[in-house]
Amino acid sequence: MKRTSGGIVALIIATASLCHAADPLPKGEDPVFIAKAARSIDGHIAAWYRKQKLAVPAVTDDATFLRRTFLVAIGRIPTAEEARFFLEIDDEGKRVQLIDYLMQSPGYSSNMTNWVFDLLRVTDGKAGFNGSFEPYRNWVRTAMEKNMPWDEFTHSLLSARGDGWDPQTAAVGYYTRDRGMPLDNLANSMRVFLGSRMECAQCHDDPFGETERHDFYELAAFTEGQGALNQQHMSKLWDELGEDDRRRSLDYDVAQVMWDRVYGLSLGGTGAGRIKLPDDYQYRDGEPGELIGAKTPFGKSVRISEKSDKGHGRAELAEWVTTKTGEQFASVAANRMWKRVMGRGVYEPVDEFKPAKELHHPELMATLVQLMVDLDYDLRAFQKVLLNTKTFQFVPNPEPAKVLTGDDFHGRQLTRLSAEQLWDSLITLAAGDPDKKPRRSLDDRIYVGNKPVLVGKKNMTQLSKEVLALESEAEVREYFDKFLADVRKESGGASSGGGMMMDNKIHRYGNDSPVRASELPSPAPRQHLLYLFGQSDRLVVDGSSREPNVGQVLSLMNGYVQKQLVNNSGASLYKSLEGANSDEEKIRRLYVTILSRPPSTEEMGWMLEEVKASGEDGYRNIVSALVMSSEFLFLQ
Repeated sequence: MKRTSGGIVALIIATASLCHAADPLPKGEDPVFIAKAARSIDGHIAAWYRKQKLAVPAVTDDATFLRRTFLVAIGRIPTAEEARFFLEIDDEGKRVQLIDYLMQSPGYSSNMTNWVFDLLRVTDGKAGFNGSFEPYRNWVRTAMEKNMPWDEFTHSLLSARGDGWDPQTAAVGYYTRDRGMPLDNLANSMRVFLGSRMECAQCHDDPFGETERHDFYELAAFTEGQGALNQQHMSKLWDELGEDDRRRSLDYDVAQVMWDRVYGLSLGGTGAGRIKLPDDYQYRDGEPGELIGAKTPFGKSVRISEKSDKGHGRAELAEWVTTKTGEQFASVAANRMWKRVMGRGVYEPVDEFKPAKELHHPELMATLVQLMVDLDYDLRAFQKVLLNTKTFQFVPNPEPAKVLTGDDFHGRQLTRLSAEQLWDSLITLAAGDPDKKPRRSLDDRIYVGNKPVLVGKKNMTQLSKEVLALESEAEVREYFDKFLADVRKESGGASSGGGMMMDNKIHRYGNDSPVRASELPSPAPRQHLLYLFGQSDRLVVDGSSREPNVGQVLSLMNGYVQKQLVNNSGASLYKSLEGANSDEEKIRRLYVTILSRPPSTEEMGWMLEEVKASGEDGYRNIVSALVMSSEFLFLQ
């Protein structure tokens, strides 16, 4: 029976309701602008079909749209309640309402966080480094939660400097994460934000592109001179403790907090604007060791003379990337979002920029670039437009694209769920709506020897501010002695409440916690389901994989699915059976809960036979079969 209750519709869109009757809405929140922009995109797609003399694909059914939209917009399947409400509502506008609901939900920022973590290689820590990138991770997560515009986000990362624990400057983690590898960091920046593959030019002229080695070093001059703030004041003290071979002593552990977790997360300098060519430089346009000034290789020219002492190269680079590269910055961002929503970029690969005029769909790409600019780089609003297109709603098509260089829009191609989509969907079945759980918060406690100390007295943000303000070796030694005395006094007496107890304001989750992938350690450990299903190890840009392997099958058959779903009578999916008065209704509810659709007549017959043969165990067998089915593991 179809529902028509306005109350049900209100429940679906509760978090997306807007009350700006008196004030004009921003474009990203204006339903008229969103609808018009979506129609414009569909118009370009329809024109392509006319040109190819092909029929436009049909729009998919409600059940497929429901599951597809949930997985694309917020990275998980709907709960049983969400699925039933949507499928039972008889309202012409329910697809638009569903999109509004999802894009305003906390699930959207969680899903975007996973994407950015993969793109930027965000990790909790790094091999050989005893500090933590906790504040940087939290800065990225918060930026997604607040829907920071992409140009502002990019500018903040590339121009970052200062205290790694200060919430206003924690974006320095973008550079400190790659400390010691500034050229690799720059190559990744060009790939991520501008779709320019320059990594080969670190060592030689790129034989497959237009970038020469001299060009690359001119660009690298903008970020030259990265280093920790005032760390030289502690160098002698640190060396003395290391030479004394007291690596397990409290003295060394306390010093390590200052050396790695404070100085190690800070970033000094502003970008020298000049750099020396490497000793192995081999071309006629420069000499080994020659000092050269910063210069951009394309777009509007930005230069800094090698004789200039003004610095501020990172800010100049950030401004150039976001405002002076023509269509390139907007195009790469738009194409990345198109791939997130549609499954395949307008041009592929998405990290190799192609001008709109060179594409099979120049008018479409030009429209997307302009839309990105019109929306002020609001990625949520941009994706909302794409979700509202008929193109997004095309029926699934198992056939590969016919245009090798990009999308031919002949229906959505089938793709395996990402590791994060699968995990977040499984915990939805196991524990209910994961977006109702508190998100992981910043843990700014001071850890000495893996134990929090001075809890309630001082945190890392305060400690970092105080340490970085020290202006001499003498001041550092005096501060260290007092800090050590405070820690020693606490460890020798009664606990101040630190120990391994959790601060009430801090939410932390272990590897097996039934929470979103965005709240778990990054990256997941090798034994985790996320790793087995291809989550990035955060070593390279876009390092995730959706390739199948035997380990995945074994994990589903003998691991999480069996323990937390099939054999767990308390799993949320079984709660959906409460109140069902017949075997048919129970089976229908399991299908809606797991696959977001009711069973076909033939499927109902099969499942009734299983329940008749196996009794209550039959329902567990149905759960096992559905969760391990291709329909569950793939996005249509």
